[in-house]
Formats: sequence, structure tokens, C-alpha cells
Amino acid sequence: MQPGDYKLDPAIAARLKRNDQGLVPAIVQAASTGEVLMMAWMDDHALAHTLATRRGTYYSRSRDEYWIKGETSGNVQHVEAVALDCDGDTLLVTVTQTGGACHTGARTCFDEDVLLP
Repeated sequence: MQPGDYKLDPAIAARLKRNDQGLVPAIVQAASTGEVLMMAWMDDHALAHTLATRRGTYYSRSRDEYWIKGETSGNVQHVEAVALDCDGDTLLVTVTQTGGACHTGARTCFDEDVLLP
């Protein structure tokens, strides 16, 4: 099944606050260390697919398509937990990451451009 084939539980869907494009930001962190690995976007189908398969599944705004982390790179995310923040407008996805989480191949997307040490 593809991400678009999954339906989000209506009780969960009712709690989400989406942006104008129907998306919610997802902060992805390493289960073992708590390190922030990346930020991505999810819609209802990506979240439903993630919850059902425990594979990090996101929506690419630039490509206008779903992507399952690691499907082409091999850098798979096994989802350990998903939490919704108190406002319902951000997800925290805790994963066991195989390989780099960043599309550049780096361990994290937040390594290089430190603005305030």
C-alpha cells in the first residue's frame, strides 16, 4: 500500500492543526540519544502510513509527493513513538535511524550551520 491509501484515525485527525496546505511539521529525533535529526512535513496520509507501518513517511512540498525515509537511500527510520504537542500543531517522531537522516547523507540536518553556539 502507498501512503495515500492509508486513512488517519478520525480521533487523531480531529486533534491536528494543519497549515493551509494541510500539513503538520514533524520533528524527528533519535530514540537512543534524543538528538534532533531532521524536520519534515506530514499530511494525514503520511501520518497514517507512519503509524501503520512504523516507517518514517513524509510529504515533500518541493516534489509534491510522499517519501518513505530510506526507500531509495537505505537510510531507514524505524518509528519508535509519535507524539503530538500540546497545541496539536507539531509532531515529534522518535526513530531508530539506520545511516544518515539528512538528504545529504549526514547523521543530522542540524550539524553545519550553527548560528549561536
